[in-house]
Amino acid sequence: MTLTTTPFGPRATAAEVLDGVDLSGRRVIVTGGASGLGVETVRALAGAGAQVTVATRTPATAAPLLEDLPGVRSAALDLADLNSVRAFCADWSGPLDALVANAGVMMLPTRQVNAQGWEMQLATNYLGHFALAVGLRPALQAADAPRVTVVSSGAQLRAGFDFDDPQFEQRSYDPFLAYAQSKTADVLLAVGISQRWADQGIAANACAPGWIHTNLTRHLDPATMQAFGAMDADGNLLTPAHYKTPAQGAATTVLLAASPLVDGVSGRYFEDNQESEVVDGGPDVQAGVAKWSIDPAAADRLWDLAMPVVS
Repeated sequence: MTLTTTPFGPRATAAEVLDGVDLSGRRVIVTGGASGLGVETVRALAGAGAQVTVATRTPATAAPLLEDLPGVRSAALDLADLNSVRAFCADWSGPLDALVANAGVMMLPTRQVNAQGWEMQLATNYLGHFALAVGLRPALQAADAPRVTVVSSGAQLRAGFDFDDPQFEQRSYDPFLAYAQSKTADVLLAVGISQRWADQGIAANACAPGWIHTNLTRHLDPATMQAFGAMDADGNLLTPAHYKTPAQGAATTVLLAASPLVDGVSGRYFEDNQESEVVDGGPDVQAGVAKWSIDPAAADRLWDLAMPVVS
C-alpha cells in the first residue's frame, strides 16, 4: 500500500495546512473545541470559512472563540453521558461536512465508570465519539464528501484492545494502559467507519497530534511529567525539543478534516501530516500505527461491542 504524503512537515501549523483552502458553506463539529488543540482546530477551520460548532461540556468556555470568529457557535455535549450525546444529535439539523472527534481525557488516577459501566477513559475517548458518529450519520450522509477525523495518540502503540477485560474489572487498573487502550479504540473507530460507511461516501481517518502542553495532562502527577521530560524537579514546566505548539499539534487534525490533499483517503492513521507506517506495537516503538490499531477484525468486533450500548 502506498502511503499518503503531503508537503507539510511536523512543525507546520493548522493555519498553514489550510492556507488557500476555501471552506465556505461547510459545517464542522469539533468536540472539545474550547481548549487546547481544539481551540487551534476551530480557529483554523473557521479561518478558512467553515461554520464550526464547538461541542463542549460547558459551552460558556467557548465564549472567546465566538467573539473572535464569525460562524462559530457552541453547544453542550458530555461524551461520557450517552443521554447528552443523544440530545446533541437530536438538536442537530442539516448536513454535516466534518466531525472532528477531538475531546478526550488522559490517565485518570483512579478507575471511574460511566452510567453504562464503561471505564471512563474508554467511555469518553471512544464510546461517546462512537455514539456521536452513529447519531450524526444521517447528517454526514446528507453532505458532499463528508469526513470523520478521530484524534488518537501515539499511546496506541502501547496496548491493543483487551476484549476479555476492557473495563478493568479483572485486571488491576492502570491509568496509562487504560488511556492507551482508549486511543487504540479511537483508531479502530476510524477503521470501522471506513469499512461500514464507505458506500455512503463517508471517509474516516485517525491521527496523533504529538507531544503538546495542554490541559489534557492535568491528571498527570509530577513524577510522570518529569519522566516525560516536561517538568523539572521544582514543578516547572519544560518544553523538550520534540514538543509542538497547540497550533502545530492541530495541523494533522485539520489536514484530515478539510484538506483536499487527502480526498478519497479513508481508514488510515496520520502523524506529523503524513500517513504512518504500520508497525508492531511495543514499549520501545516511537512512531507509526500498531497493527492491532488498524486490524479490520478488531474494528468490527469493537463496533459490535459498542453498538448495543448506544442503541
